[in-house]
Amino acid sequence: MPRLMLSEEHWSKLRVILKQEGIYNKPNLRLVVEGILYRMRVGCPWRDLPETFGKWNSIYKRFNDWSAKEKLMRIFKSLVQDPDTEWEFIDGSIVKAHQHSTGAKGKEPQCIGKSRAGNTTKIHLAVDAFGLPIEFEITGGEV
Repeated sequence: MPRLMLSEEHWSKLRVILKQEGIYNKPNLRLVVEGILYRMRVGCPWRDLPETFGKWNSIYKRFNDWSAKEKLMRIFKSLVQDPDTEWEFIDGSIVKAHQHSTGAKGKEPQCIGKSRAGNTTKIHLAVDAFGLPIEFEITGGEV
């Protein structure tokens, strides 16, 4: 079994926030959330998620659904409580986008920009004095 990220204390607090967002505590909810966190931490393709988290496609669909409805952003905002803003650190990282990353159907902006390096995305992140994220934004790489 892969290493899990959420302790019982963290999960009990997160479960309350998830319920406020209309995400109800189904039997496999914790494994779905752990699967999403595992994938974000490791950076593996969705198809390579360990089977202990459940079917990769179900986890991917939940992640996509919650992202499209901006539930994940609201959960992130609610987790940022009382940041220590005596010091704030801001940084931006450019990530090279895959060559086939542009041209997807839909009208939403893709946050992919053209630069000398090709298609890129930029992640802007602000952290508090403890190094905990307090705000982030994703833009095209030329921003």
